[in-house]
Amino acid sequence: MQETRRRVLDAVADGPATGPALAEELDVSRAAVWKHVEALRDAGFEIESGDDGYVLESVPEFGGPAVEYGLEAPFDVEYHGSIDSTNRRARELAGEGAEDAVVLADEQTGGRGRLDRAWDSPSGGIWMSLVLRPDVPPAHAPAFTLAAAVAVTRAAREAGVDARIKWPNDVMVTGEGGTERKLAGILTEMEGEADRVSWVVVGVGINVNVDSGELPGDAPATSVRAEVGDVDRRAFAQRVLEEFDDLRGDLRGVVDAWRENASTLGKRVRVETADGVVDGEAVDVTFPGTLVVDVDGERVSVAAGDCEHLRPA
Repeated sequence: MQETRRRVLDAVADGPATGPALAEELDVSRAAVWKHVEALRDAGFEIESGDDGYVLESVPEFGGPAVEYGLEAPFDVEYHGSIDSTNRRARELAGEGAEDAVVLADEQTGGRGRLDRAWDSPSGGIWMSLVLRPDVPPAHAPAFTLAAAVAVTRAAREAGVDARIKWPNDVMVTGEGGTERKLAGILTEMEGEADRVSWVVVGVGINVNVDSGELPGDAPATSVRAEVGDVDRRAFAQRVLEEFDDLRGDLRGVVDAWRENASTLGKRVRVETADGVVDGEAVDVTFPGTLVVDVDGERVSVAAGDCEHLRPA
């Protein structure tokens, strides 16, 4: 959100605030104040005007300005009612030099997950991609996937959903009979040189206020609505961004937070990697996100792969 508009919004939230007083405080014309108020109204903010000045009456349910309002994290949000892929748009912004930007959408029409799998993204979910420019080597980039998974899991658990993380990038809910259902997925992309990342894009797709039946795929899926009912999407998105912002400041510490919220550790797993299949018990995750599997007494480290939780024999 443009800085002057943000300050106008803050002022009317604490209002009433008159046009002349705002113009003097912000060093702009009264006409400029009026234009900013009208732009905020167009974005869905209900702002009443009376003899005492402007007063904010309500905040829109969702959208870029709505998520930015009250957000305790330094992200600028670009909102789309519908877009083919938030990650694609985020890569464009990264190429233009953007930093700490978020592409947020109500629905995606061409979302993709790991291994180029289609990710169904109907209206009512939270589909967003974060553009980052961290001063880290490329080898550390997987830690941002862990941070996003922890952030989503914490927000889900605050909402009452018993969510856990499945390595490497899925947030799951275990139902009756031990069936795991996917609540969210994360896709991290990056560009950089040998010793330094140029940019990282962290794509996050969360099934929030959508019906499970709207989520076809090759694996069972669930949503926040299916687990606990509809929630405030604006507040949910804010919590994810705030938690992620806190976590990214200590990437090595993210591993401990990931372990605390993991469902994979202690389970027998089958991991398909580029070098073959690893089958054993998942015993640890090490920085920056490497899964350690005990295979007949030998510890095998897996940096990337497609992980399946196996039921006990």
